[in-house]
Amino acid sequence: MTAQNRMEGRIAQLSVKPRVPGEHGLPKHPVPTLRVGPDGAEGDYNNYRRRKLPGDRDQALLLVTEELLATLRQEGWPVAPGDLGENLTLAGIREKDLAPGVGLRIGPVAIEISKPCDPCTELYTLPYVGDLRGAEFLETAIGRRGWYGKVLSGGVLFVGDPVLLIPPVEHFQAGPA
Repeated sequence: MTAQNRMEGRIAQLSVKPRVPGEHGLPKHPVPTLRVGPDGAEGDYNNYRRRKLPGDRDQALLLVTEELLATLRQEGWPVAPGDLGENLTLAGIREKDLAPGVGLRIGPVAIEISKPCDPCTELYTLPYVGDLRGAEFLETAIGRRGWYGKVLSGGVLFVGDPVLLIPPVEHFQAGPA
């Protein structure tokens, strides 16, 4: 991907799950706008991230593509935006174009993909998974749970905002100083 052919998509859904005692973190629920900063999405509570990964800003946001959700649906899993715990569901972005180091520019917000999200047993709480199909869904979701992103510059996002993918920095070659 070069500067001349940067890929553009859009935000299909923004999702959060506030902390509610006794409730699991999935699925996340749609919101029309979302303020994001270095610590993640405002109003979103991620129990695992708070307890086990305090201060890990490489996992501030979770992003999933509509393409990935469509693939899982074709395989018989009725996943909807927000089900995998993502804060941003991206339309028009190919799954194969996301990888660590890839940047996303969404209005005033800049995000860098840091790493893939590994599936966890929290996915068992989805109504179509449960204990009976949990292990099968975890196996299915390996390498297909979405991408964590680090927020480089925060701001407010809106459903429908354009998303511009920016190639990793390692592809940029500086000229002589």
